[in-house]
Amino acid sequence: MMMKSLASVAPLTPPPPPSQAAAAAPRRVEIPGSHGWPVIGPLSDRLDYFWFEGPNRFFEKRIEKYKSTVFRTNVPPAFPFFAGVNPNVVAVLDVKSFSHLFDMEIVEKANVLVGDFMPDVSFTGGLRVCAYLDTSEPKHAQVKDFSLDILKRSSKTWIPSMVTSLDAMLDSVEAKISTTAAGGSGGSSASYFIPLQQFLFSFLSRTLLGADTSAASPEIQNSGHVMIDKWLAFQLLPTISINLIQPLEEIFLHSFAFPFWPIKSDYQKLVNFIENEAKETLEIAQRDFGLTKEEAAHNLLFILGFNAFGGFSILLPNLLTNLGNNKELQEQLRKEVREKLTAADGLSFDSVKQMDLVNSFVYETLRMKPPVPCQFGRARKDFDLSSHDAVYKVKKGELLCGYQPIVMRDSRIFEKADEFVFDRFSKERGGGEELLKYLFWSNGPQRGGSGPSAGNKQCSGRDMVPLTAAVFLAYLFRRYDEIEVSSGSITALKKAE
Repeated sequence: MMMKSLASVAPLTPPPPPSQAAAAAPRRVEIPGSHGWPVIGPLSDRLDYFWFEGPNRFFEKRIEKYKSTVFRTNVPPAFPFFAGVNPNVVAVLDVKSFSHLFDMEIVEKANVLVGDFMPDVSFTGGLRVCAYLDTSEPKHAQVKDFSLDILKRSSKTWIPSMVTSLDAMLDSVEAKISTTAAGGSGGSSASYFIPLQQFLFSFLSRTLLGADTSAASPEIQNSGHVMIDKWLAFQLLPTISINLIQPLEEIFLHSFAFPFWPIKSDYQKLVNFIENEAKETLEIAQRDFGLTKEEAAHNLLFILGFNAFGGFSILLPNLLTNLGNNKELQEQLRKEVREKLTAADGLSFDSVKQMDLVNSFVYETLRMKPPVPCQFGRARKDFDLSSHDAVYKVKKGELLCGYQPIVMRDSRIFEKADEFVFDRFSKERGGGEELLKYLFWSNGPQRGGSGPSAGNKQCSGRDMVPLTAAVFLAYLFRRYDEIEVSSGSITALKKAE
């Protein structure tokens, strides 16, 4: 990935007049590609996806082969021990074709969070939590409205809770850097991953659950984040690559679904934590949204662990990586942060919303490295699917798969699409509001549309997630003049003068 810290991107050119658009109407063609022979085709594609090519090259190579951003292929998991899992998909890899995944009139979302494969419901208390429900199911509306209410109610305490937990995290990182420097090993650094996860578990428990981790058992307080990591890993390992030595990864991680029993005890401890420390939130779920205590507890754990903790554990390290050691970029962000904080008299959502470059930096990070790379949807009925270049017939029951790291590099929409351009979404320098209509990290557009609701599958945190990331950056540049980041570690912190 290339970073052009000072580059600017012009807004999209306006669409052609109707007469020109009609003349350039996409042609109707058959969907290219193939699923291959039974067993052999899916296995071959699985090995390419995880081992020989990697996900990015896997999709890029097939776009080149078929000269199309829409084609048939297979995605993991597949053979040998995934009974009942059909890896056949129609890949949709440009902005226009991918956007069909947001249309609940033509696609359904029941049990397709990670494709045709669904982890056993024992991982979610024997229930199908909201992420696995289709919008046509009544329970979806109850849980989705509950999740939106959680964010609305927590907004007043969000930043104070975040700052308190960030203070503890960065005090720990600073102490570690000082210790390694004093050790005379020739350098100073501190891995930020564990402190970051401890911060996230504490902060998100307080804001989403209304639960204080310091009041919980020492095991939850010290190891709650580890319990969630294991819970996530046992569900998702068959579908992701961790760059282990091959063929060990294929044999031991991608050949079968993992059982629930090794993490059953940890999961129950997390449920007990919610039932004991989030009583007020559970009561609201039952009183105002008609959920049972069991439904509320397991959905809360999924919201906390999968959606929030899991997502931020990817997004925040990506922000730090993109900051790197780029002093010129950091200077521009730091200058904007301090100007806006001074004018607004403090760190708040209102002050952060005024930070044009900071928000653009966050959006560009979400574009280049979306926390959830794959989105799926199953055709409710036969329909015409349009890409930039053609129209294809999709049959009822076919599974669509969109791979966002490719979709978000659509050169028809984004100039210099393969480069990290930090001010791309700036209102003053870049495409601003216009380009945000094509930013899909949340399973829907960042601007435009109806926004997250009971009638769609867009992430409830569409607005809160990038705002939280912007608050994270604003906090860093209020506290520090410079930050140096390398290979998952913070190597230097220069305190603000």
